Amino acid sequence: MFQLPFPVRDANAAGGDKNLGDLPEWDLTDLYSDADAPELKRDLDWLEQACASFATDYEGKLAELDAKGMLDCVLRNERINAVAGRIMSFAGLRYYQLTTDAGRAKFLSDMQEKITNFTTPLVFFTLELNRLDDGHLDKLFAENQALARYKPVFDRIRAMKPYQLSDELEKFLHDLGVVGDAWERLFDETIAGLEFMVDGEPLNIEGTLNLLTDQNRDKREAAARELADVFADNIKTFARVHNTQAKEKEVLDRWRGMPTPQTGRHLSNHVEPEVVEALRTAVVNAYPKLSHRYYELKRKWLGLDKMQVWDRNAPLPMQTERTVTWSEAEEMVMSAYNAFDPRMGEIAEPFFRKGWIDAGVKPGKAPGAFAHPTVTEVHPYVMLNYLGKPRDVMTLAHELGHGVHQVLAAGQGEMLSSTPLTLAETASVFGEMLTFRKMLDNAKTNAERKVMLAGKVEDMINTVVRQIAFYDFECKLHEARRSGELVPEDINALWMSVQGESLGPAFEFMDGYETFWCYVPHFVHSPFYVYAYAFGDGLVNALYSVYAEGNEGFEEKYFDMLRAGGSKHHKELLAPFGLDASDPQFWDKGLDMISGFIDELEAMED
Repeated sequence: MFQLPFPVRDANAAGGDKNLGDLPEWDLTDLYSDADAPELKRDLDWLEQACASFATDYEGKLAELDAKGMLDCVLRNERINAVAGRIMSFAGLRYYQLTTDAGRAKFLSDMQEKITNFTTPLVFFTLELNRLDDGHLDKLFAENQALARYKPVFDRIRAMKPYQLSDELEKFLHDLGVVGDAWERLFDETIAGLEFMVDGEPLNIEGTLNLLTDQNRDKREAAARELADVFADNIKTFARVHNTQAKEKEVLDRWRGMPTPQTGRHLSNHVEPEVVEALRTAVVNAYPKLSHRYYELKRKWLGLDKMQVWDRNAPLPMQTERTVTWSEAEEMVMSAYNAFDPRMGEIAEPFFRKGWIDAGVKPGKAPGAFAHPTVTEVHPYVMLNYLGKPRDVMTLAHELGHGVHQVLAAGQGEMLSSTPLTLAETASVFGEMLTFRKMLDNAKTNAERKVMLAGKVEDMINTVVRQIAFYDFECKLHEARRSGELVPEDINALWMSVQGESLGPAFEFMDGYETFWCYVPHFVHSPFYVYAYAFGDGLVNALYSVYAEGNEGFEEKYFDMLRAGGSKHHKELLAPFGLDASDPQFWDKGLDMISGFIDELEAMED
């Protein structure tokens, strides 16, 4: 199955009408000129033939191949991946531009079905590969250096060996994949089609979520209550999607013999369960010194006895309403990137000039923000919903970091460029940190510095605390679904069980907040994805500490790490910096940076 990488940011970007300057739009012609392009038909025809001939040439014969023969086989498989990826990237990005357009939705579905049908004969490849003896493969790697380069790919495929089903069942599941995709599309189309009325103005979900950061508290409350009302009206649909997706996953995991619902994600992330558990434990234990402590400060700043959910991302009282134009945002991010290393600026520049960014808020456009790598012979595309808030500048820095990472990793080729989710956030969060530090250094007053520090702490809490709370919610949801169908009230209760614990005693929760699980896309598209955010943030905080200490040759080591793509394990990538994510103390280093910012904010109170 070829699927789009899902948006990689729990973004607060949103909708509205402001004079932000000329916002760039995607030019997808680097993929295909149009849905009717002759090149697209040519590639579909080639793909159908290439998949069929691959199966004819190799099915039942992998064990007989010598090193050169295995390399040829891998290279042909990689080419098939590249062409299929190009087609699906075009169909998916075109759909994300206007998810409410029936023609685009049909085109995406048709492409997915065609590619699923074409690639079904290829299912044998991983199955047969996993039947080969380790010693046999090691011998082939020793004989051919070009083949040995692909060993990380073989390792990841073979990690699934204990959970592999019969060839016939694997082909059946491959074909059935489009049915699961239909539930994801139902979720996307339902979310994109929701309409919210706030103070008489019709808004989409992005525009309404954006109001939760408005200066006016009454407007924030009105938006929160309208979100709750509309979610409640649609809760049965969302509960059905989550029940179905969780049940499908439970069936697949049970047949495969996976010990936990999280096992598949850990395997695809190439990360050990104990490393994720160490991260989760470190963050949960730090709730009191992070989120609880910060929100108590914010409660005082806002002059409230209790904070409500619509105050969580509220601007501070000393914060001025400032709109950042698109050109200002570009200058802020590019100056930070260039100050770190001019090479980073050179890689980022074409995104702004060549139609690689789609920034404006438009009806029917997918919410949030993401960077899509497409395929290594083209280039990434970045999607934003840019509104001109300082937080949107951070989102631009974040997604552009993904783009830079994807460009650098492209040299690895189609099969080795893709980074596990846990490391996929490295360049994005690092890009944010560079931009934040640059802006902080330019702060002219203590009050300005305070607002910026508070904003960064909030972003870090949203990235670390909130995402681990999301992860705990998902763990509870999938565990509960194993015992039977969950009614909306069951899911609501699971959601609320993690909210008070993670946000702390400064909050009380309005009626209706219990439904706010329903709009988080990661739960549907990428179960257990969310811990990758916390992993990435903790990793980058530790990395940035090494950079700030003046580690010699840091920039070159950093670029080497990004160029590696998915060709190395996290242990190998972090070793040059003297870091090790399997050390429980590693996560404390990252969390201490957040705690240090809160210390500074508390000191400003004296």
